[in-house]
Amino acid sequence: MRGSLFAFLGGAFITLQGVANARISQDIGTWQAATITQLTGFIMALLILMLVRDRKWKRIKQVKPIYLIGGALGAVIIFSNVTAVHKIGVTLSIAALLIAQLSLTFIIDSNGWFGVEKQKMRLPQFIGIGMMILGVVILRL
Repeated sequence: MRGSLFAFLGGAFITLQGVANARISQDIGTWQAATITQLTGFIMALLILMLVRDRKWKRIKQVKPIYLIGGALGAVIIFSNVTAVHKIGVTLSIAALLIAQLSLTFIIDSNGWFGVEKQKMRLPQFIGIGMMILGVVILRL
C-alpha cells in the first residue's frame, strides 16, 4: 500500500514539476529551468539527508559507477519534458512519458537488466501497454 502511495505521489509531483519547469522556461529558457530544478532538488535532498543523518554514505563504493550518473539523466529528463509540454501540452506529454516509462520498464523487467529479477510478461501486460498507446492516440485526435 505504501509503495502505491509513493508511486502516486511521485507521478503527481512529476506532473507538477513539468508544469512549473515549462513556466520557468518561458521566462528564462529550458536549460536554465533544468539548472534551477536540479539545484533546488539537490538542496532539498541535502537538507533532508542532514536531518535524517543517515550514515550509508560509507557504502558508496559498493555502487557500480555507471549508476552514479542517474542524477545527470535528470537534466535530459527536464529538458525533454519541458520541450514536450511546450509543443504538445501537459496531458499528452505526461501520457507519452508514462508510455515510454512503461515500455522501457517492460523491457527491463522481461530481460532482467540492471540486476532486477526477470519477470515473465504475459498477454495482460501487452494489452495494458497497447491500451495506453491507444489512449494517447485518442487524446491526440
